[in-house]
Amino acid sequence: MGFFSKTANYLKDRLGKTRDKIASSLSSVLTLGRKIDEDLLDELEETLISDDIGVETTLKLVSELREAYKKKQIATTDDIIPFLKEHIKSSLGSRRSASPGDHESRDTRYDLRMAQSGPTVILVAGVNGTGKTTSIAKLAYILNKNGKKVLLAACDTFRAAAVEQLSIWADRIGVQIVKHKTGSDPAAVAFDACDAALARNVDILILDTAGRLHTQKDLMMQLTKIHDVAARKIPGAPHEVLLVLDATTGQNAISQAKLFREATNVTGIVLAKLDGTARGGIVIAIKDQLDIPVKFVGLGEKLEDIAEFDPENFVEALFS
Repeated sequence: MGFFSKTANYLKDRLGKTRDKIASSLSSVLTLGRKIDEDLLDELEETLISDDIGVETTLKLVSELREAYKKKQIATTDDIIPFLKEHIKSSLGSRRSASPGDHESRDTRYDLRMAQSGPTVILVAGVNGTGKTTSIAKLAYILNKNGKKVLLAACDTFRAAAVEQLSIWADRIGVQIVKHKTGSDPAAVAFDACDAALARNVDILILDTAGRLHTQKDLMMQLTKIHDVAARKIPGAPHEVLLVLDATTGQNAISQAKLFREATNVTGIVLAKLDGTARGGIVIAIKDQLDIPVKFVGLGEKLEDIAEFDPENFVEALFS
């Protein structure tokens, strides 16, 4: 759709904290005229890990770099950053689990997987405090602004504040919302929301879900119930299961992703608060360790500050 695309300069501006940290740490290792040897590679390894690219991902990158040096594909420290950029772009732009004919095996630069007919259903999950509700508001705002009829469903019925907050956003954006009383069955909200989406010829239905329950088992059960209700009511639903992660939490975001992936089939990540952290390397770690594409990045507090994730522009902004 391209509703969420942003220019490379926009990304460079919003990723300033991450870019400055990476540039500073790499320049201290890749000094002019320094020989590529094991000491340099060890320092580079430590630097990339500290930039939140992750241990597993960093070891793989440095191993590939070492092999490229042995094969004389790179000769000086000036070759290292271009090498890293191309390898990171390649890893971010493909999905290992996709079949050869699947569009995901080529490229992750698309925003939403749309339904062939009827409403597109997007289930949104995430721990409380990650920016889940704000991310939903941003998605709804831009879709509504671009002529899509959007309906929100307040399925986080365990917290009155969650329903209230989503209602405030719905009113501010000018979209409809389906909600029940606090403590109601979340799956019942999803059921009614699907009925409403069909009756009102809605283009996109966004289901908010609980971010924290008493046990991990409860969380999984509720997500599964909501998922199953949507699937029974609307063919192919949910068409997207987006997990919102807080970029400022670094490697903890990966632990959260693993938990939610056990509960439902996560199709994409929304990485919120990326503008406010120096931990932008987490994008690379998420893709490499979980093989879940980052589809959107949150880059500010305004409703417009959400961007479709573009590996090419992201890596150039990170290392420019």
